[in-house]
Amino acid sequence: MTAPRLEPLPHGGDIDAARARYPDAPEPWVDLSTGINPHAYPVPEVTSGAWRQLPQSVAEHDLLLAARRRYGVTADVNIVAAPGSQALIQIVPRLIDASEVAIVGPTYGEHAASWQRCGHRVREVASIAEIGAARVVIVVNPDNPTGRIFSADELSDLADNLAARDGLLVVDEAFADFAPGDASLASRLPASVVILRSFGKAYGLAGARMGFAIAHERWCSPLRAEVGPWAVAGPALEIGTAALSDDVWLAAMAKTLDADCRRLDQLLQDAGLAVVGGTQLFRLAECARAPALADALACAGILVRSFPYNCNWLRFGLPGDDAQWRRLETTLRNFQSSV
Repeated sequence: MTAPRLEPLPHGGDIDAARARYPDAPEPWVDLSTGINPHAYPVPEVTSGAWRQLPQSVAEHDLLLAARRRYGVTADVNIVAAPGSQALIQIVPRLIDASEVAIVGPTYGEHAASWQRCGHRVREVASIAEIGAARVVIVVNPDNPTGRIFSADELSDLADNLAARDGLLVVDEAFADFAPGDASLASRLPASVVILRSFGKAYGLAGARMGFAIAHERWCSPLRAEVGPWAVAGPALEIGTAALSDDVWLAAMAKTLDADCRRLDQLLQDAGLAVVGGTQLFRLAECARAPALADALACAGILVRSFPYNCNWLRFGLPGDDAQWRRLETTLRNFQSSV
């Protein structure tokens, strides 16, 4: 069977496209269209060998140890490092025969596109209760963009259900770093589950292109084969090991992001928007004039995320400094006064 040919999906973060569409917008652009932490982890000095040599197995081993500790992975479970969680989203559908796939949504569109591209029969469902006879279920936890969270108990029950039909549960935990501690399945992983984790979002280093799959060996072995050798660049291995080992930075960042979210919620509400969801790295707002607001923000050099399936939604990332906060506040206030 020939897999359908799919057009590339629109994503946040495309400042070049925004600049071309709004050439008169002030510089520099404020990119609030992604869920990337604006307070990046301070990049440590990288050894010269990391640039000159192929990525070394010892460096990858150190990274995986740090990831195992950071995510609470037990000794009977393995981890695969990849050049970003997006790569894993595209690889996992190759590991299972063409099947019926249920994606709990609305959610990150690359999941559906990747499974469809590999010839699977994909449908979106609104809840776990609607998966029916699907052999594969995809859950983004916390969800992007709604922020909905399923408990580990709910997901464990779902995994048991799927195991009985030799199925697979894929849990995308890209935004789980600052979620409640009981949200992740990593420390109690059923054999029928593959967890995907993103490094770049929480640590504000998306350019490092690093992600992880956490699973039992049944799934990790073919994942390693698909990812191939030297999957993660040497400098990223060193940076990732340092960041994932830094508990002090992570705890302090959780408090910073909590304060930022409260500030953003208040700003959006003062502008007449309803905050209807989100995570500690972005907020989802509802507005009857969302397209007009997105345009006004873009004219002011501020990029936010719109959604074709809900024209009343806008997703706002967190501003990174006082100048960005002021520009966002001024633009929202001006838009509100113009209504």
